[in-house]
Amino acid sequence: MKSHSIKELLQTPLLNQEVEVNGWVRTFRSNRFIALNDGSTIDNIQCVVDFEELEEDLLKKIATGAALQINGILVESQGRGQSVEIQVKDIFVHGGADPDEYPIQPKKHSMEFLREQAHLRIRTNTFAAVMRVRSALAYAIHAYFQKNGFYYFHAPIITGSDAEGAGEMFRVSTLDPIKPPLTDKGEVNYKEDFFGKETNLTVSGQLEAEAYAMALGKVYTFGPTFRAENSNTSRHLAEFWMIEPEMAFYDLKDNMDLAEDFIKNIISYLLENCERDLIFLEKRLLDEEKTKPMAERSEMSLIERLKFIVENKFIRITYTEAIEILKNSKPNKKKKFQFPINEWGADLQSEHERFLVEKHFKCPVILFDYPAKIKAFYMRLNEDGKTVRAMDILFPGIGEIVGGSQREERLDVLKEKIDTLGIDEEELWWYLDLRKFGTAIHSGFGMGFERMVQFATGMGNIRDVIPFPRTPQNAEF
Repeated sequence: MKSHSIKELLQTPLLNQEVEVNGWVRTFRSNRFIALNDGSTIDNIQCVVDFEELEEDLLKKIATGAALQINGILVESQGRGQSVEIQVKDIFVHGGADPDEYPIQPKKHSMEFLREQAHLRIRTNTFAAVMRVRSALAYAIHAYFQKNGFYYFHAPIITGSDAEGAGEMFRVSTLDPIKPPLTDKGEVNYKEDFFGKETNLTVSGQLEAEAYAMALGKVYTFGPTFRAENSNTSRHLAEFWMIEPEMAFYDLKDNMDLAEDFIKNIISYLLENCERDLIFLEKRLLDEEKTKPMAERSEMSLIERLKFIVENKFIRITYTEAIEILKNSKPNKKKKFQFPINEWGADLQSEHERFLVEKHFKCPVILFDYPAKIKAFYMRLNEDGKTVRAMDILFPGIGEIVGGSQREERLDVLKEKIDTLGIDEEELWWYLDLRKFGTAIHSGFGMGFERMVQFATGMGNIRDVIPFPRTPQNAEF
């Protein structure tokens, strides 16, 4: 007999027919009612058994966490909360779960506890819903770019360059960590390492994607990136996924137009295809919000917030305009900001970004034309000589969700910026070649995938939107 998913049975019920379903026990009440879930949907299916016909040994194996195959007749439910249920004929136990040892019991668990059980937390409603949304979001991202003429490019994970210039990278080496080979100067001799030079895990696939955009026109990366930032906050991961499109012949306006359309498109996909999970996550977020002080509660529900992004045009303002708004704002004048805004050139913090989005404009905001001193070397210098064609998209509750720019296509200007910052020109010889041979204006942006999943699910901690989080002092599982 063909096995059906629970989602199939609930959407197109085969009433009064014999069906087979496989899944894990969420609850087993009164030795009669099994709530079974197979991960295909947030909803369980109730399986009603006649315990008098079950062998005692079998009965003992049916506990929360056990994996079962159930055969029975699908009938209209007599109870509340479900439209159909299965009248059980046969049960096969794939694998039991000792209730004294199984940690994910049918009760409320803290997020901290569930992170310690990351291999099992996916069996809770919350994490199953989050990961289904994550999967749908990944699909929507690929579908958008493929539909719009982009080519999927696999950027290298091991690199010899630091795209961000921050230096917070994980080293890749096969040298003996206790007695590495040394140069005459007593420094580690990386020429004897596997790659013959110092290499790291990538923080971005952007530079390599630029090379491919300058031949294929439009490309995008979607892969893991790594940052060795010793930060134990709810906003940071050491391993995370990035989406980075790069487009030849796109200027800054084209870049902003694409980013806005991209974001609206993928959120629309979630609203159309993840309704049940979003309703559950919205209720979960509402319950969580009730525990916060009134001033910290969101003015919109989760689904309202998602629709708000889709239905509103993003406000676009320059960094200079934003600084004036922030300088003259009540929180700044009353010294409520942790990082006061006193002068042009300040690096905006999350509190400033959220003020602009949530309090001042009350809609998504794109900031552009940032000071060159606080942005990366590859961003195109404006005619004023002090700002670059950078842009950041700011969201409510998150702050920056996208960062991008028009790239510097002029060889002389790029070389001057590299020299000023003390970057080794030899390390970027191939990147400079792109400006020697057929250079053209081009642009791109990066979106942290987990940041977007966080926004879409309402989860407060970024560690709860990736299957197995990697953070300082934590590489379990």
